[in-house]
Parts: sequence; C-alpha cells; structure tokens
Amino acid sequence: MTAVRLAVMIVVASAALAQTASEAELLNRIRQLEARLAAVEAKLNASAIPSQPAQRASAEPSPGPPQISVNAYLDGYFSYNFSRPLGRINLLRAYDVTSNNFSLNQATLVLERPPDTGSGRRFGIRLDLMYGQGTETLQGGAQNEPRPQVFRPVFQAYGTYVFPLGNGLRIDFGKWASSLGFEGNYAKDQINYSRSYWFNFLPFYHFGFRSSYQVNDRLILTHWLVNGANQTEDFNGFKSQHLLLSWKPASSVTWSIGYYAGREQRDLEPLLNPGLPALPTQPGLSTALFRPVPRGRLHILDSYAAWDATPRLTLVGEADYVVNRVEAVSPPALVYGGAGYARYQFTPKFSLGMRFGWLRDRAGLFSGTDQLLKDTTLTTTYQVDTGFQLRAEIRRDWSNMPFFLTAEPGILKPDQATATLGLIWWIGSKEGGW
Repeated sequence: MTAVRLAVMIVVASAALAQTASEAELLNRIRQLEARLAAVEAKLNASAIPSQPAQRASAEPSPGPPQISVNAYLDGYFSYNFSRPLGRINLLRAYDVTSNNFSLNQATLVLERPPDTGSGRRFGIRLDLMYGQGTETLQGGAQNEPRPQVFRPVFQAYGTYVFPLGNGLRIDFGKWASSLGFEGNYAKDQINYSRSYWFNFLPFYHFGFRSSYQVNDRLILTHWLVNGANQTEDFNGFKSQHLLLSWKPASSVTWSIGYYAGREQRDLEPLLNPGLPALPTQPGLSTALFRPVPRGRLHILDSYAAWDATPRLTLVGEADYVVNRVEAVSPPALVYGGAGYARYQFTPKFSLGMRFGWLRDRAGLFSGTDQLLKDTTLTTTYQVDTGFQLRAEIRRDWSNMPFFLTAEPGILKPDQATATLGLIWWIGSKEGGW
C-alpha cells in the first residue's frame, strides 16, 4: 500500500506541476498581449494628439502651401434699340454698346491669393485678364493711354502687403478697378445690368500705390498715389491723388466719401495746324508734330451710401461733382448730378432692381454736348443656379435736346429706349463681390 500511495502522490504532484507550468505560460502570453495592445494604443494616441513640438508649431503658424483662387466669368447679352439707330449703336452706354446683336461683353479670368494675417501670410496678389466687347470701353483708348494695346487685356494686376502697424496697414501696388462711383465692373454684383452715366464717366481704373488702414470696425481710411485716371502709363509728369473715407455708421448702412485731384492733360498733343509752332519730332514719330497742352486740374467729389432697409430691400444714393479747370479756358467744364437705386429680393432666386440717374453735362465734358441727361432703368434678375444668372432689362435715356441716333442719317431725337437680355456665368472659389 505504501508503494501504491507513493505512486499516486507522485502522479498528483506531476499533474500539479504541469498545471502550474501551463498557467505560467498562459499568464506570460497575456502579459505579451497587454504589451502589444499598449503599444498600439500609444501609436493611435500619437496620431490623434499632437506632440509638444507640434503644439508649439501651431502656436506659431507657418504660411503652408499656396492656395490660389482660380475663377472664370462670362457675360453676354442681346440688346434691342427701338430707335433702330444707324450703326446699331446705343449711345452713352459703357458695356451694352450695340443693338440687335448677340454680343460677348466680357470673358474674364480672375486669379487671386489674398493676404491672410491670421495664418502668418502678409502678402497677396490678384490678376484679372479680360477679353470681349466691354474691354474696349473699360481699358480706355489712345486719349488716355500712350500704348493702349499693350495693357488692354489686363483689367487688374496688383500685389499686396500688410504691414504690422496697429490694425494692419495694407499697401497695394499695380493696376486696380476704381472705386469712384457706386457701380462696379462685374454685372453679377450690380443692381442693374447696364451701367449708369456715372460709371461710364468716372475713371474705370488706376495704376500706382493704394494704402488703406482700418481704424476700427466702422471706419477705413484709404489714399491713392496714381499715374492718373485710366492711365496705366502716365502721359505727363504729374501724379494724381485720392482720399477715401469708408464709414459704417450703422450695421445696415455703408457710406463712402471721396475726393480725387490730378492733372489729366498730356504734356504734348498732336499739332494739326502747321501754322503753329511745333516741338522737335521724337524718334519713331518723324512725321508727327506736337505742341504743349494748357495745364489744368481735374477735381472729383464722389459720395454714395447703401442702406439695407429690410432683409429684402436695399436703397442706394449717389452724388457726384466734377470740375475740370484748364488754363485760359473759362468757365471750367463742369459735370454734376447723381443716381438713386433700389432692389427688392422677392425670393432667394428672383429680384427687381430700379435706377434713376441724372447728369448735367455743362460744356460737354462727358457727352461732347452741353445737355441734361436722365435715365430710368428697370432690371429683373433670376438666379437660375449658383454661377448662372439671367437679367432682363428695360431702359430709357433722354436729354433736353436732340442727341440720340435714329434710323435716318442726320436726324437726332431726345430719347432712346432699349430692351436687353443678359446671361452671366461664373465659376471658381471666390466668394462675395468680385
């Protein structure tokens, strides 16, 4: 029995030792799995939570890769003039200049990368390349530019830098659209499709330095030092200046007040009368004769205010006073008047816009004739989809004297009426007004 008991005890002890070994191996495997799980969790946490160096980098942002807004714009129209004028010309129009004609007003490419001081980028750039019928109007001609063909497709081209002074002093250098007058270039952002007399008369663009400083949330001060009005290249040695105050007296009101002054006469003009004394000819112009031009000053007072009377109703008023003083010419050429605008947004897709404008053109500085001009315009806008807009417009211009063309040669009438359909497309990531 003793031998049997001893054998049983040996078997039991062996089983216990075997069980202990199995448990030890199992515990060892569990510890290995726990270690692996901890390593996986550490990797996941590292990818989800930035490390301390990454936190320091976010506290001091870097510019990162360039993000350029690429945008395209297409504006075409069909206009009918009920006077059926010779040459199908709508007089005193800036863009819708032809009648009974399918017309390409603008085809524009806009490239922009504005400054973003919040991310540490203080510089920016903008380029607007424009082609089409409106370019001929907008980019001036030989009366403004010594070489208009060189710069005509470039509507805007300027670089920006924001200096770290106070709230930030922004400096632009290059060519930019003028802010004289309420209306702008891109029809999609305007109350009406056609433009008022004031858009057509006031400068379209300038070239030089533009400095602006935002004093607070309600006030921005701007100064220009430019070649002149509609001059990419200057044709005299005088630089023009503009002071602009942009004020927001209430959350629903914006008000701009500006004063522009400059010398807009050429140093020289072609000498058509051979009996007058001529200056020496210039290289490449051996057959041309020139004479000095009497000096003068152009002064422009321009103010306009927009009021969002209700979430659907916008009212705008504009007033302008322009005087051109030239030596030995009296009285000075004078243009003054204004315009009123209203727009009611019936639905998110449909709105109705109205404009009444008047312009007293004394001595013919704008139209070439001493007259009083008025226009009444009614425009419907239907936003078919984001980036596609239809405009239907009826407009009547009239004068206090016969001025507008008719179907008969040499016969003028004091008014003209037009009906216009405008079609506008745009794509790109740029938001708001262009």
